Amino acid sequence: MSELIDNQKKQRRDQLRRLIRELHEGRDKASVEKDFKDHFGEVDTSEIADLEQALIREGLPVEEIQKLCDVHASIMGTNVSDLHKHDAEQQAGHPLHVLKTENTRAEKLLDEEIDPYLTQEGNMALLMLRVGMDRLKEIEKHYARKETLFFPYLEKKGITGPPQVMWGVDDEIRTEMKAVRTLLDHPDVTVAEVNDRVKAVTQKVRDMVFKENNILIPLLAEELNLYNFIQIAEASDEIGYFLEAPEDSWRADTEEEITVEDTTPGTVRFDAGELEGHVVNAIMNTLPLDLTFVDANGYVRYFTQGEERIFERPITILGRHVNMCHPPASVHVVETIVENFKTGKKDHEDFWIQFRDRFVHIRYFAVRDKDETYLGTLEMTQDIKPIRELEGEKRLMDK
Repeated sequence: MSELIDNQKKQRRDQLRRLIRELHEGRDKASVEKDFKDHFGEVDTSEIADLEQALIREGLPVEEIQKLCDVHASIMGTNVSDLHKHDAEQQAGHPLHVLKTENTRAEKLLDEEIDPYLTQEGNMALLMLRVGMDRLKEIEKHYARKETLFFPYLEKKGITGPPQVMWGVDDEIRTEMKAVRTLLDHPDVTVAEVNDRVKAVTQKVRDMVFKENNILIPLLAEELNLYNFIQIAEASDEIGYFLEAPEDSWRADTEEEITVEDTTPGTVRFDAGELEGHVVNAIMNTLPLDLTFVDANGYVRYFTQGEERIFERPITILGRHVNMCHPPASVHVVETIVENFKTGKKDHEDFWIQFRDRFVHIRYFAVRDKDETYLGTLEMTQDIKPIRELEGEKRLMDK
């Protein structure tokens, strides 16, 4: 029986794939729409996600699938089932609720602040269009949250097709919105001249709203766990929101125990991620600067060993008190810096000197934990002569 069900699912997926491929190959859209409605009463979120994944695995470029997004929305507009609604979408301030609220806000902006002025003429209509497009630009924060906070969790589960496709369309929207705003800045432009461009980009925004509400949000609710949403909520403020921040802050009101995943054996866990010890060492030695750490008791505990060394630091200084690493005449300076860090009077101290053919920037930082307990002093030394000599811009890689 299970084999029969699997075969039915495969046939259904193959039919969806066939229709999309035929669209790609130029088959008439109207006939594909009819074929779709004849074969499918409704199509759910997971099937669309599987479809895009399958097409990418078969070698269809992501860029080609992007071109079909508008067709997806048109054909599936009344057929994507609403079977995956979750309570999370209704919880004020929840990341999914925020996404959906912003989509509603975007549609309202299009309906009230842009579309009405496409049928008018004159400077006032142009001005209002420019204001509307400036406000619509803020949707880039919505897309940035989606791309940098939500997509990574789908990708970790092997769901890469829908994120890749959506991100590509997001970039198209960004580019087209910028082009429209540039056109609206031209002193002699008319509403008639910008009409088609505005309609095209706002339709893409509407289509993306549809795909997020009916495909992405149910998929996220299905695949992400509570801990994922907590991390997303905590990181959202840094990126920002579309026009308005949520009025309600969301927190996990649940008796479910939330635990951070255990560190993988042989790795070091950081506030953001974990790395193997040898990778951390290689990263530190790759930095184009020297780092030295002196602990809270004044003993040298660590220093990098990169290629661009400025001052010699033999391995024998490890475990040595920092006062013994400097000439007697300068010890009082070291002691003052450390004392200022310990008391909280200062958090950093900077010096710069001419050293041989280099211009050396020497910086000292107080290292504290989350409770503001002093842990030690970090010294960072860098030759900034090449940086000071930079002029103009460099936007291309060297050949």
